[in-house]
Amino acid sequence: MAKKDKNIEDKITSDKEKVEEQKEQTKKLEKSEKGSEKKAKKKDKKKVNFEEKYNDMNDKYMRLSAEFDNYRKRTLKERMEMMKNAGEDILINFLPIMDNIERAKISIDEAKEIEAIKEGITLIQKNINDFLTGRGINEINAKGEVFDTDLHEAITKIPAPEENLKGKVVDVIEKGYKIKDKVLRYAKVVVGE
Repeated sequence: MAKKDKNIEDKITSDKEKVEEQKEQTKKLEKSEKGSEKKAKKKDKKKVNFEEKYNDMNDKYMRLSAEFDNYRKRTLKERMEMMKNAGEDILINFLPIMDNIERAKISIDEAKEIEAIKEGITLIQKNINDFLTGRGINEINAKGEVFDTDLHEAITKIPAPEENLKGKVVDVIEKGYKIKDKVLRYAKVVVGE
């Protein structure tokens, strides 16, 4: 019997060991399942985070795009309005000069003295020059200057009346004007050879 008891004890011990091993394996499986669940949750969180980030970025992009489109439309509208009204200031300031020209025309018909007409025309010319100068428009000095293709347009060449006038402007047919450094109209000149 002692052998049977020993065999039974050995069996019980081996069964206990097997049960312990199974418990350990079960614990390991549970731990690995918990780890897998945690990893799955992290992945889900990451998915959610990426989706949220995508949605946020897409929303920001759409808002920025709409804002830029509104800005572009607003500036285009402002530019069109500015172009439409650009000459208005110049014309308003030119109207008094036109009034002076009309008064001069009336006074020419009634005038008996030529000196008064000359004086009136001189005043009108001064008004026009002041108006142009106030807008940054200046006359290009040409007569007696060295011929410069950047400022002058040669109409013709004539023999120079004096030696020092060779290659220079002898006569101005039509005055030239520039606004600041930009030429509005080239001076039409006669050049001495």
